[in-house]
Amino acid sequence: MQAVAAGGTLVKTPHDIFWGGYAGYFADPHGHRWDLVWNPQLLPDS
Repeated sequence: MQAVAAGGTLVKTPHDIFWGGYAGYFADPHGHRWDLVWNPQLLPDS
């Protein structure tokens, strides 16, 4: 993960979540926590 390589700390390993998406958490070098999510159902039609 690029965030960890840049000095962040992994808080929760990315994983599948019940509503069909994917989520994980990391803390930046200052201790601020970030939530990363992805849900393919929210992609716009192209």
